[in-house]
Amino acid sequence: MADISRPGSLYGAIDLGARKQALEAQARREAAGPQAAEAIVDVTEETFTADVVERSMTVPVILDLWSPRSPGSGQLSPVLEKVVADTGGKAVLARINVDASPQIAQALRVQAVPTVLAIFQGQPVTGFQQVLPEQEVRRWLDELMDAVEQFYQQNPDARPPAAGEAEPEPQEPPADPDLLAAEQAIDQGDLDAAAVAYERLLARVPGNEDAKMGLAGVGLIKRTADVDPAEVQRRAQDPADLEAQLLSADLEMLSGQVEEAFARVIAVVKRTSGDERDKARRHLLGLFDALPADDPALAKARRALSSALF
Repeated sequence: MADISRPGSLYGAIDLGARKQALEAQARREAAGPQAAEAIVDVTEETFTADVVERSMTVPVILDLWSPRSPGSGQLSPVLEKVVADTGGKAVLARINVDASPQIAQALRVQAVPTVLAIFQGQPVTGFQQVLPEQEVRRWLDELMDAVEQFYQQNPDARPPAAGEAEPEPQEPPADPDLLAAEQAIDQGDLDAAAVAYERLLARVPGNEDAKMGLAGVGLIKRTADVDPAEVQRRAQDPADLEAQLLSADLEMLSGQVEEAFARVIAVVKRTSGDERDKARRHLLGLFDALPADDPALAKARRALSSALF
């Protein structure tokens, strides 16, 4: 996937850039290290995913499933708080009031309280369902931490960075000179020179995504530079005005209305034939190039285009 900040790409210069940011949001979250939050948290049904499941991907989360009606909970909870706090952040204690969050208790098949479960990598791995003295709780937690350490020894890439240790910054490859030339040309308002630079890069590296997206973006801007959007919108009320339909799709792409643009041109493909249909089809393929290959809108539009053609 191309980087919207990479020189020469027009993807971040128009509203389409927001789409790429959304696609990369999940990858950024997965790449983030453990959050510097308190080691003891109160969890509800609304926060369970973030506070338990997501955090357990980097640190074991100890669930204290308790109830204010349970005397045993009153005895065990302070012990758990002390023992988990002594890990120095290597484990998190998540307290869940089963009376206030019955759906969590049901999902975890909790039969009685207090119940303690250890969640790691999104899965329950061990636990107990009784009041234990502090020494036994420590022994149980030590065994859990040993198992976690063994997991990291077998899967070193999964180990989160130590406290205070910054994750290494990924090394960006040097920017291609033609991408730099395209960026400079765009800054100077010379779209023709930018297009030439992108074409040079594609000649050297066929299929380069930055160049394809940049060239498609230049085409969008050049085609719409001198048009009156209101006039195009008025003309586009006539389904038979092919030029107006394609220009409307261009304007929709530039405003981030990707699905609307694709649907408009596919509708043209459906109701035309011969040269007009081929022109609309080729125009749509050009719009596809303005998005990264893994944009979900592309797969949907490609299926719709295939259906329209065959």
